[in-house]
Amino acid sequence: MQRSNSYVVMFVIILTVVLGGLLSGANQLLKEAQDKSIDLDTKKKILGAVMDISTITSDTALLGTYDRRVKSIVVDFEGNVLTEDSKGNKLIAEKVNIQKQYRFDPKDRQYPVFMFMDSESPGKVKSYIFPMWGAGLWDWISGFVAVQSDLRTIAGVSFDHKTETPGLGARITDATVKDRFKGKFIFDEGGNFKPVVMVKGENNAGLDDYQVDGLSGATMTAKGVNRMIEGYLQCYEPYINKVKTGQTVAIK
Repeated sequence: MQRSNSYVVMFVIILTVVLGGLLSGANQLLKEAQDKSIDLDTKKKILGAVMDISTITSDTALLGTYDRRVKSIVVDFEGNVLTEDSKGNKLIAEKVNIQKQYRFDPKDRQYPVFMFMDSESPGKVKSYIFPMWGAGLWDWISGFVAVQSDLRTIAGVSFDHKTETPGLGARITDATVKDRFKGKFIFDEGGNFKPVVMVKGENNAGLDDYQVDGLSGATMTAKGVNRMIEGYLQCYEPYINKVKTGQTVAIK
């Protein structure tokens, strides 16, 4: 049976509307699940910078640990605490998209700060955790650098990447590589900014308090980590200095 052109057009329109509605609904359902997954992954990395999370057996337990032990704020380039964005929306540190912020001029970014609280003294900060983003050899790399309450000594790090080479640059996620940063410094004894760096090669002798072994065969990834750490800690330096001198409230 031959159909008129108007019938065909109407059929296409109805089919488009129905399928569009189904896709939109599916997208909303998937977005909620994706948002929860991203939130969980972010909190795992934050906690992973300051504690061994391998012993936490469930996502519920991990989220409970996070809620009990972590407080957060957002600061600007000058170290001032921000409570709202330019549109008047409340700022939540966990929802700040570091990758998106990376595209902005450093002076225009929002900088989340996460504080890992002392289990025995809940009002006392045990470590400050600073998220960061950068470029590796092939694509993005990211990290969380945790600094002890002295705001000088590294308590731990957590790194991630998109496409660094397996067995080479991808090793930045290995525990043995991350452990190298513990106890190293980001300021010298005089309070001058001097961030830890990955040197070339591994098994180097005579490393000082501001150096860690690099990655054999992955010099460019190591350089990317160095640029990321230095660049972001410089941006957090005004906030760090304000906390040291009592010019800002550490917990909002």
